[in-house]
Amino acid sequence: MGVHDLVVGFGDTVILDHLDLDVYRGEILGVIGASGSGKSVLTRAILGLLPKRAGQIEIFGEDVDTISPDAKRLLEHKCGVMFQNGALFSALTVKDNIKFPMREHLHLSDGLLDEMAMLKIEMVGLPADAADKSPSELSGGMTKRAALARALALDPQIIFLDEPTSGLDPIGAAEFDVLIGSLHNTLDMTVFMVTHDVDSLHQICDRVAAIGDGRVIAAGTIAAMLASNNPWLHAYFNGVRGRSGAA
Repeated sequence: MGVHDLVVGFGDTVILDHLDLDVYRGEILGVIGASGSGKSVLTRAILGLLPKRAGQIEIFGEDVDTISPDAKRLLEHKCGVMFQNGALFSALTVKDNIKFPMREHLHLSDGLLDEMAMLKIEMVGLPADAADKSPSELSGGMTKRAALARALALDPQIIFLDEPTSGLDPIGAAEFDVLIGSLHNTLDMTVFMVTHDVDSLHQICDRVAAIGDGRVIAAGTIAAMLASNNPWLHAYFNGVRGRSGAA
């Protein structure tokens, strides 16, 4: 996936200013940046949920602005999204939330849809009885897993995760990192993960891209980030809340 010369703004405010970023097939890319730097805006622009003022977005070699509607629909099948707060439909059960994208895009019997939804529930480590619960009956960690199951509903080749461990306790966050890493290896998919969790970056990310001043200020391995002379990166990875600053 490639983002080239991307410009996104609201009114007179430019959020992404001629940003360039390449995402390599099969990698887990962690996207970091200060609050308001445009991490989530970038995700939404790639997904077509926010309009762009300029630039080019290519997914699997396809320019999303020039492909036909049918080709775009097929491209959407290859992308899964897990929003920060889950964004589950409150009026639907967990199973029906997972079945929702399947109903929209696949022509299958209800029985087969149920079987596929239960498989996704098992894949993300939820108990079978979670299937018939409503989102309001789930804990924070279970909500995250249910949202991940829905993101995996169409067996995507690339998955977008927006702050997947936000709000989880350290043990829950570590378990979720293990889950993402396991699914990435098992399903051979690409992961685009917006995060502020330094442990996640160390544990499962192949590369990290840092956004600042509307652009990618650095991209590379954790080792490259740690060796960077950029003041913000140095503070991010070596500050009191970074790993090397821990007691």
